[in-house]
Amino acid sequence: MTAISTERDVRKLTGRIGAEIVGVDPSAELDTETVTFLTDALHEHKALFFREANVDDAGQQRFASYFGELTKAHPTVPSLDGAPSVLPVDSEDGGRANQWHTDVTFVLNPPKASTLRSLVIPPYGGETLIANSAAAYRDLPDPLRTFADTLRAVHTNDHDYARAPESVGEKEKQRREVFTAKQYQTVHPVVRVHPATGERGLFIGGFAQRIVGLSSGESRDILRLLQTYVTRPENVVRVRWEPNQLVLFDNRITQHYAVDNYDDLPRRLHRVTVAGDVPVGIDNTPSTSLQGDASHYTPVA
Repeated sequence: MTAISTERDVRKLTGRIGAEIVGVDPSAELDTETVTFLTDALHEHKALFFREANVDDAGQQRFASYFGELTKAHPTVPSLDGAPSVLPVDSEDGGRANQWHTDVTFVLNPPKASTLRSLVIPPYGGETLIANSAAAYRDLPDPLRTFADTLRAVHTNDHDYARAPESVGEKEKQRREVFTAKQYQTVHPVVRVHPATGERGLFIGGFAQRIVGLSSGESRDILRLLQTYVTRPENVVRVRWEPNQLVLFDNRITQHYAVDNYDDLPRRLHRVTVAGDVPVGIDNTPSTSLQGDASHYTPVA
């Protein structure tokens, strides 16, 4: 079975980010023309939505693999049994990532793209927000943009969580211990050049903890200021999860946030990520690893 290439369409969801794909079945075998169509749409819209995708774990991995080699599920968190590239994102297992972030930026070559698939969705809430960091960069006033161009930031998985350790339950404490069982630190440019489009985007988020050459306090202030441009409402699309929905987003030029607004109800998604390259800044200087070998997780670019 091959994907239907007729009557396919890209329907924008907001002016700056997000589009629904119509006429392409992600559970089908995709031809080269369809993959090119989706890749071009991803570069333009940053996040693509597929309704009634009807893919299982094998189908999600097959779909993601059209865009590149897959990573393992995560550098430290275990994968789904029997599916080494599938990461369960389960609210009942502490999986409430209610902090703005880009996936796995604490390693040298973070994922190129991420796919999320809905399995169990609450009757209300539980949305995922996705932000366009290229639009955020363009929004910066000229002096701030020029300043950001010069900066590099240390990203680490031993990061400043949104909630203090004493305020979380036992499951979340255990999850944090697993997440930081092996620690990583990588220096990335604050302004990353997209390798396919040449766009510049703010490459920060929750794993970015310190600006190189500045104190912790100075770093927090600058990162907080830059982050406000990423999360402006006009730069954000809201994923209102439906059954059998699949979302593909460009991890190189977006951030996302899982909204914790569904009480104690269950919510379960599966994530599969595509291996990426080493980021470079506008001066063409690549990122550098300070701590941790992630070659077991992703091919070294």
